[in-house]
Amino acid sequence: MRAWRVVGVGEPADVLRLADVEVPEPGPGQVRIRVSAAGIGLPDLLMCRGAYAFAPAIPFTPGQEAAGVVTAAGSGVDVPLGAAVMAVTAFPSGHGAFAGECLAKADSVFPVPPGLDATAAAGFWIPHLTGWLGLVDRGRLADGEWLVVLGAAGGSGLAAVQLGKALGARVVAVVGDDRRAEQCRRLGAEAVLDHRTGALAPALHELTGGRGVDVIYDPVGGALAAGAAEALSRGGRLLAVGNASGSWAEIPADHLVRRNASLVGVYTGGYSRAEREAVHARLAELLSRGRLADTGTVPVPFAELPGALAQVAARTAPGKLVLTLP
Repeated sequence: MRAWRVVGVGEPADVLRLADVEVPEPGPGQVRIRVSAAGIGLPDLLMCRGAYAFAPAIPFTPGQEAAGVVTAAGSGVDVPLGAAVMAVTAFPSGHGAFAGECLAKADSVFPVPPGLDATAAAGFWIPHLTGWLGLVDRGRLADGEWLVVLGAAGGSGLAAVQLGKALGARVVAVVGDDRRAEQCRRLGAEAVLDHRTGALAPALHELTGGRGVDVIYDPVGGALAAGAAEALSRGGRLLAVGNASGSWAEIPADHLVRRNASLVGVYTGGYSRAEREAVHARLAELLSRGRLADTGTVPVPFAELPGALAQVAARTAPGKLVLTLP
């Protein structure tokens, strides 16, 4: 089968190669998936650069997110052959989604909810699982609260914007250009701020009548998050989801103390299968009621993966990029 292989350490255009490789065989507790589409994300870029904690030994096939059909199962697995699924792949073992077939732990495989095609499903699960666990479980977002989403035009941010709206929040999307601002408005953002035009905190205080914001969903980190945290209200929560800027948010403890505010970590890896199944059911329900939709996944032909990852690196991707396979 054809697969993209990381053969060195560097930028995707320099270290990714198309190769013919053997179809992998699932081990105990694993399934093999014929890949229809694969989500493209920051971890895939970091794997090329040798800067991701869970990257396997070189050479390997990256790709965390897959949607497709189950073609084989190892021992101890009850996922039926032919099932349409979305999954977090077994990329740490080198068998990621940027290939004709990939492997995944059965524990990480979920049915594709009605209403999503393969392309939408490939970019759905990780962003929306993270968004739900961040906003609901960790952030305790309540109806009517002010929610700020940093990096709102990325895959994680777009999911948080739409989920926040579905949960009844007043959503403020923080973006970097007009085209992305319009996309966030279509998904339910009540207001959009361009972080290039000035400090965020004064704009957020003005927007909320001086009250401040209740929850900040932060997949960006760095100075942007630290600046937004100046606008946290009493009891506000900053959700540390990621560090796309290259550094985590550093919030002085006295800033949190004066507001009775909290810095809250969000990590999906610590949740059980039963907990993730409950989230899957709630997301499927929102989809069935029309409260969630495809957040603007952008199909990318299989041959164009290095260029797509270059867009991720430059932060110019127009939404959630998804690699499509013939």
